[in-house]
Formats: sequence, structure tokens, C-alpha cells
Amino acid sequence: MDRFIIRGGKRLEGEIDIAGAKNSGLKLMVAGLLCPDRLVLSNVPQIADIRTMCDLLRRLGITVEECGLRTLSIGGEITSVEAPYDIVSKMRASILVLGPLLARRREARVSLPGGCAIGTRPVDMHLKGLEVLGAKIELEGGYINASAPDGLKGGRIILPFASVGATENLLMAATLADGRTEIVNAAREPEITDLVNCLNAMGAQITGAGSGTLVIEGVKALHGAEYAVMPDRIECGTYACAAGITGGDLLLVGGRADDLGAVIRTLEETGVEVTEDARGLRVRRTGILRGVDIVTEPYPGFPTDMQAQFMAMLSVAEGASTITETIFENRFMHVPELNRMGAQIKPQGRSAIIRGVERLSGAPVMATDLRASFSLILAGLAAEGETQLGDIHHLDRGYEGVDRKLAACGADIERVTL
Repeated sequence: MDRFIIRGGKRLEGEIDIAGAKNSGLKLMVAGLLCPDRLVLSNVPQIADIRTMCDLLRRLGITVEECGLRTLSIGGEITSVEAPYDIVSKMRASILVLGPLLARRREARVSLPGGCAIGTRPVDMHLKGLEVLGAKIELEGGYINASAPDGLKGGRIILPFASVGATENLLMAATLADGRTEIVNAAREPEITDLVNCLNAMGAQITGAGSGTLVIEGVKALHGAEYAVMPDRIECGTYACAAGITGGDLLLVGGRADDLGAVIRTLEETGVEVTEDARGLRVRRTGILRGVDIVTEPYPGFPTDMQAQFMAMLSVAEGASTITETIFENRFMHVPELNRMGAQIKPQGRSAIIRGVERLSGAPVMATDLRASFSLILAGLAAEGETQLGDIHHLDRGYEGVDRKLAACGADIERVTL
């Protein structure tokens, strides 16, 4: 099993290329189910979750081919409508094949999803929204059995919560529905806009991206297109925290300020300077780190996917900080591991109180989920001595070439197989 060995205390300086967004690339791949023509995606990150999605699409009969560096060609006829447990259990985003399968084949059998253990994240909103569009849903033996014998029909869907996954699933299903669909209280994340732009490039008629209401005029069929996956705003924010916790100076090539509003504001409150550059974002710490209070919220609020990374950085900030997690109920599993390294973090329900310490100490730690794994890398980069991070398969799901990117900027980090 692989692990990272990190010897802390090195200031990071240099350039890091920001990969294509995991949270966008996966959904754009699923959009390839909506037509038999070729959807050619560029800037696709080379991560484990992308490989899992390739496997799932191939199980459904879709041809997925590499046609250049970080470029995938997706298309073909659907030969199976079943997304099996052995693949879906590896990755929660697999649930997103449900809407496209229903839209194009009028039936689907999809295993209930897996993924990181950071909360229950029920799929009720996906299913209730599809029922509004005329689908018949049954749950049996751990599978979702869905059918729409007469095709999906447009309707008005009001989401009780601005769920990203439900918005994406319903959005894709509605592109081929008969009539007009309105999704109210839709998620507003940049990845939703990326999906809308890709679908429109394929011939969909969708308006309202970036707002709380999406309007979809159903079309008879979509066609192929070429589209580039947006840069990964979470990876960008993560490496910005690496600059902050090490007192570094990094150029994050491809990073976009427009996607990172709340993250940039919070970085600047802590004493980390972010400036736009012709090639991306320059991030550097200009003084001491200062404690801040953070509440995770749906976009454009502070993203839950940046909570763990900021917690690591704030563990060595001056003063006290509070992080309140409002999205998932079980996303503080990294706290005991950070405390093993000398952090002083006390969870209190959905909040965690962080009292900054002068320094962290290297220790053996274990990753518990994707974002938590990088929070431990950040702590290791700032700690005195050696940190050994195990269970890094979580990290491989969503970050490309971590050790290579960090080492190129001065980090003492290596991947070893035990």
C-alpha cells in the first residue's frame, strides 16, 4: 500500500499547474450518454475517479478512448442500462448516469451510490425530481429501478436544498424531456455552469446558469461537441493553502479568481495575498497567519470541499478560529489526526474551535476521505520532523500528481510502496 513521507519545514516557491476540475469532468463525461455522437473532452484530470467513470461508461456500452494528453472521446450506443454496485460503490458521482439513461433509453437500473464517508448524502431529491418529470421509481435490493415508458415530460421542480448532484442529474435528464422544465433553487456552483455550457454546445437549450433557476427547453436529440473541462477551483484553493501554511509564494497556473470568491476573501483575511496574473493566480503569505471564522455554505458561500484544508492552515494561525460545517454532518474526521500532530482543535457539534499553535510535529497519520487527506499533507508540510500519511488512495481519487507538483516547488515529499 502506498503512503507519503513528508519532511516538513520547507517554504514552497514556484509554479503549479491546476488540473481540470474533478467535480466538472466527471459530470461532463456522463453527458456523453445523451447522444450517440462523439463528445470530445480536453483538460480531463488524470485521477482515479475519472478512470472509474470510464469503466462505468464502458459497462453501459459507451466507447471511451484517449485521443491525446488529457483528452477523451466519448460516444456510441447504450447497450446496458444497469450501473452495477461494484463500480457505483466506489464513487458517488456514478448516480448521475440515472437521469441521462432515463432520458435516452427510458429506463435505468442504478445501484445506490458510495464514495467518501462524509455523511449520508441521500438521493431523495434526485428521485423526486425525476418523478416530477414522469419517471416511475422503485427501490429494490440496493438498486434504483427507474422507467419512463412514454419518455420524460417537462415540469417544475423545486429543490428543498440547492443540491449540486440533484441539479446536475435533473438538468441532464431534462435536456431530452418533452417540453419545458424549470429547476427552482438550483445549485449555482461554477461546475453547474460548466455542465450547462457543454450541454448547450451539444445542442441543448438551457438558460439561467449561475442563478438559482434553470430553464430547459427539451430538444429531440443532442449532437457531438468538443469541450474543455474548467480548471479545478478546489485544487487551486488547496495549493493556495499550501502557500499559506508554509509561508510560500506560488503561481497557480490556470487558476481563476471568479471561481474562488469566498475562498480568496477568506485567504486574505488570514494574511494570504492573492493576485491575478496573466497565467493564473499568484498566492503568497506576507506575514503571520491570523485566525478567522468560517461557515461552509452552498456556492457562492465558502465551499465544504475547502474546509479541511483551511482547518490545517488555521491550526498554526495566531489566535482562535471557528469552522462551522453546514453541508455534511460527518466531515471532521481529520480532526483527531491533526491533533496527533500537535494541533489544538475541539469539535463541538457541527463546529470546531481551533486554537493556533506555534508549530506542528510530524507523526504517522491516516487519510479518511479525499479532502481530509490533503489537510494532513498541508500539516506535514509545516510540521517539524517526518509525517507518514497512509491510505492515500483517497487522495488519488481527486488530485493529480501531488508529490510531483509539491516537490517541484521545494517540498520534501515522496511516495513509497510498503
